[in-house]
Amino acid sequence: MAINKMKCRKNDVRVEYLDEKIPDTPEGVILESVLEGFAEYYSLQLSQNIKRGIVESAKKCQVTGGGTALGYKIDKDTKKYVVDEATAPVVKRIFEMYAGGAKVADIGRYMNSHGIKTSRGNDFNKNSLRKMLTNRRYIGLLYLQGRRDTRGYAADH
Repeated sequence: MAINKMKCRKNDVRVEYLDEKIPDTPEGVILESVLEGFAEYYSLQLSQNIKRGIVESAKKCQVTGGGTALGYKIDKDTKKYVVDEATAPVVKRIFEMYAGGAKVADIGRYMNSHGIKTSRGNDFNKNSLRKMLTNRRYIGLLYLQGRRDTRGYAADH
């Protein structure tokens, strides 16, 4: 912030604040520094609180963000992933076809010809299927901050 303000001053650009009237005096410099320090403190504290909340949710095997994999849904009461009985058979079929030697492109054509969509409502393609087939969530592994957690998704099923 200080470097950017210095560049502005060198180019005769004045920095104005909407919420605070900071005088162009030595006292104003101190006031500006204190306000910037509080703003940075608030930002760091907020970030720390958010990270702590995500870790606590993960410890309870609750959703911590990101997309929901096809075949799962989020239970509104527990905020945990549960098997989606409507789409789980699609996932099972895809893995069975792949394990049986079907090519990814053929699986995609099959799914699309039957009107089956991805979790985002799109047609299947090679990329979406490769991502799905290599998604560790389907074998019950979750990763948070680089650590493996086996209590999620399919671990209970």
